[in-house]
Amino acid sequence: MPVAATIGRADGFPPECYTKPVAGWLLMKQLEDLLVWWRHRLPSSRRMEAEPAPGAADRNTSRSGPIKVKQDPFLPPWASLLKREGALWKTARESASTGPRILIANSVPSFYNSTNLESLLAVALTLRGAQVHILLCDKTLSACMNTKFRKVSPDSISAGTFREPLCDVCVQRGSAFSELGLPIHFYSQYLTPVDHDEISEIVRSVPPEQIPSYRYEGLPVGEHAYAGCLRYYSTGTLENQHLSNDVLKRYFEAALATTKVMFQLTSRYDFAAACFHHGIYVPQGVVGEVCRSQSIRVSTWNTAYRERCFVFSHGDTYHQTLLDEPVSAWKDMTFTDRQDQEISNYLESRWLGSQDWIYFHDTPDDSLDTLVQETGVDIAKPIIGMLTNVMWDAQLHYRQNAFPGMLDWILETIEYFRQQSNLQLLIRVHPAELRGIQASRQFVVDEIRKAYSELPANIFVIPPESNINTYAAMLRCNCALIYGTKTGVELTSMGIPVIVAGEAWIRNKGLTIDVTSREQYQQVLKRLPLAESRLPEKQVQEARKYAYHFFLRRMIPVNSILPTPEEKIPFKVSIESLEKLLPGIDEGLDLVCDGIMNGTPYIYRSEEK
Repeated sequence: MPVAATIGRADGFPPECYTKPVAGWLLMKQLEDLLVWWRHRLPSSRRMEAEPAPGAADRNTSRSGPIKVKQDPFLPPWASLLKREGALWKTARESASTGPRILIANSVPSFYNSTNLESLLAVALTLRGAQVHILLCDKTLSACMNTKFRKVSPDSISAGTFREPLCDVCVQRGSAFSELGLPIHFYSQYLTPVDHDEISEIVRSVPPEQIPSYRYEGLPVGEHAYAGCLRYYSTGTLENQHLSNDVLKRYFEAALATTKVMFQLTSRYDFAAACFHHGIYVPQGVVGEVCRSQSIRVSTWNTAYRERCFVFSHGDTYHQTLLDEPVSAWKDMTFTDRQDQEISNYLESRWLGSQDWIYFHDTPDDSLDTLVQETGVDIAKPIIGMLTNVMWDAQLHYRQNAFPGMLDWILETIEYFRQQSNLQLLIRVHPAELRGIQASRQFVVDEIRKAYSELPANIFVIPPESNINTYAAMLRCNCALIYGTKTGVELTSMGIPVIVAGEAWIRNKGLTIDVTSREQYQQVLKRLPLAESRLPEKQVQEARKYAYHFFLRRMIPVNSILPTPEEKIPFKVSIESLEKLLPGIDEGLDLVCDGIMNGTPYIYRSEEK
């Protein structure tokens, strides 16, 4: 019997669906930090503002010796391009020396995505007259976005022994920036022994349970440390995780260090704006907090769904800004039959992911027979759909959430439906639990099993490995319950009523039933099944207009980005000449650079093309 059938028919949970539990401080750490600080305490750390930093070759050393650097095929060939077009680049840098100072706070260059795009932006911004500075970590942080459970053990993070070779690779990929000859700032340059002592004392004195709410200089650095630690374990809770308190303290230490680095850096240099990847976790989330506190304009970005496209946001991470984006950003846009057909074609492609570099099934099954056979759901009775998301992802405080976390929402919803035999609940677990770039280690089906050794007869689960097409399944439902999934944008465009209990981006658009408290959620559930299982045509058209805005305007194409066949490296930079990055050549790149330099909206007006 298929796994989905076993779960869906409430006759127990097979053991193969669930995970098994996975099983200080070094006394020399302060001395090591002191030596690192002293090694880097050179006049270059206090260089004149317009003076380019030495090449990263100066930093391409591990504690055991030099790192051999060779051209990485997935990194841009900046050295050869700049050598061939040296005159153009020299002129651009000279012209930019008096331009607005922009910080590219890369911090973690081992991520191909961020290093590729941000080095491209560094070049493009320089060509447009911006004085670009780069921020990189040089094996300074005690934990970061690059430390992941599946490649770095909790023991090595706790002991501080993970840096080689992990950090060596990071430093090596940072050479993509050093080839540009732009000013580079390293974390170690902005931390003194006094700073390390203060950080150590705070980490020692703050109990682990108080870290998530801890604020330093008024900034929620503890929240980012906690979110980063959850991301490390790929779980929605730290309960029963090996050495979780120690690892959390390491992330806390790194968050505090980043705060101090950023305060020092921004006090020395008058940055007009900063740009960096994602905008949450450690270190990027903390970088954003300090920049905003210093009135430095912030631009964050993330890889979009569509190939060769990116989402940029002003002020905060896209997780926050898309929630609060005003309706006026899209409500009055031109939306003709042509635009309607464009979004229809794209939404249809989403079923297979044919236009995306983020998709989860190669051959999704939209058969009704498969849905019935694998789950046991009765099509003749009302069905309420429920879509989960990955439990560890972006675990920050969202003021609009009706529940403390997604698991609370799931279990409370199951408990409600357990008492409603006239209704069926169909839970679709997000495939990204298994197929995301960072697979989860805490699975929704495991958590449901802990609470219910046997599911109520009217509740069915489609596990993450199932090929059942999510959209096809939801089309069989009276409405859909969501927490943080982006699928709400598509469901409303299909006419499916959506009830939002968390931070889903479709919230606040006048297209969904939004709840902000448990009590409100319970009142909404009492209305199920909804009298109308499809949205009015006028509302569907508005939903399609928003979908057009979301997928085709907020997702900005960049011509010089080329998809790769590598699953973990979705794209690389592909240009033959620096001239391809000059203004007027690539409209998407122009829009992004203008947004970073001048604060203009990150909206690609596809409807005008």
